[in-house]
Amino acid sequence: MKMSRSTSIALAVSLLFVGACAAAQTTPEASPAAPTSNMTEDEKTLYALGLLLGRNLSSFNLTAGELDTVSKGVADAAMGKKAQVDLQAYGPKVQQLNKTRVAARAETEKVKAKPFLEAAGKEPGATTTPTGLVFRSIKPGTGASPAATDTVKVHYTGTLMDGSVFDSSVQRGQPAEFPLNGVIPCWTEGVQKMKVGEKAKLVCPSDIAYGDMGHPPTIPGGATLIFEVELLEITPKPAAATAPKPPAPPAPAAPKPSPSPSPNQ
Repeated sequence: MKMSRSTSIALAVSLLFVGACAAAQTTPEASPAAPTSNMTEDEKTLYALGLLLGRNLSSFNLTAGELDTVSKGVADAAMGKKAQVDLQAYGPKVQQLNKTRVAARAETEKVKAKPFLEAAGKEPGATTTPTGLVFRSIKPGTGASPAATDTVKVHYTGTLMDGSVFDSSVQRGQPAEFPLNGVIPCWTEGVQKMKVGEKAKLVCPSDIAYGDMGHPPTIPGGATLIFEVELLEITPKPAAATAPKPPAPPAPAAPKPSPSPSPNQ
């Protein structure tokens, strides 16, 4: 079945929303705000619906006036009112507007990060690698260093430049374990510089973190990230399975004895 462009756009938006709903089921809020009024369960659920929609809009970096315009579009569509613009003409422009807003916001974040990265690189013991990673050991370790293909167990806390925590295994009370080549490039590079037992600070410019897109709603596009990481363990690689031995060749047949000569011969 061939869909019209407007139907395709509506479907894409719906899928994004479903994805946000699924994420909400698996990603708890760090500190949920207490309700400011005595809402019913349905009202709380509808408020949650608004939060999910708002998260999907965060990358547009809307002003209050722009958000009001978006709200009118949501209301007209939800109430079945006649659209005030041609969705066939303006629907495709939504993606381009998003790209423009994301790029502009990311550039602003990168400009803000420059003096921060320079200051981090001047801290005692800090080194800046060609990729832009700023690495500083906080507590030495005595164990081995992992390879990019290893799985590691770590404790970490991740913050933005303003000090706000966006993720922390320390706060969860549960170390994280993952393949080192399956995370952001800053971690793949930085943790390889560590020894088991070591604690280090990794300052990650956006190019080797989450890039211009960021990781909404907690990490804005273009954001420089700061991690304090403690390398607890390198998970041993599973032993390679022993290849089965080829079957032994069959034993040669015993030679038949030559017939005994006849006593009459």
